[in-house]
Amino acid sequence: MMPLRLHPDVVMAETDDGAVLLHQRTGRYWQLNRTGVLVLHSLLDDQSDERAAHALVERHRIVLAHAHRDVSAVVAQLQAAKLLLDVT
Repeated sequence: MMPLRLHPDVVMAETDDGAVLLHQRTGRYWQLNRTGVLVLHSLLDDQSDERAAHALVERHRIVLAHAHRDVSAVVAQLQAAKLLLDVT
């Protein structure tokens, strides 16, 4: 997976339950739970999707295949919402 970053128009505010992402241009916002925040922080810190999946396994004691599926789902949803950009 390519390195990722938040879209320049997106700001993130962490909450007790996770985080809220606001796209300032559109006014739309998205909520992430703590698991989504863990995945997003891992990927924004230039870690691979493999390392993000391992972080989920360590925190939640889930099967690695499920962790990979969850990482892919978070990334796909954030990219579809135009909240994440590939760094190229």
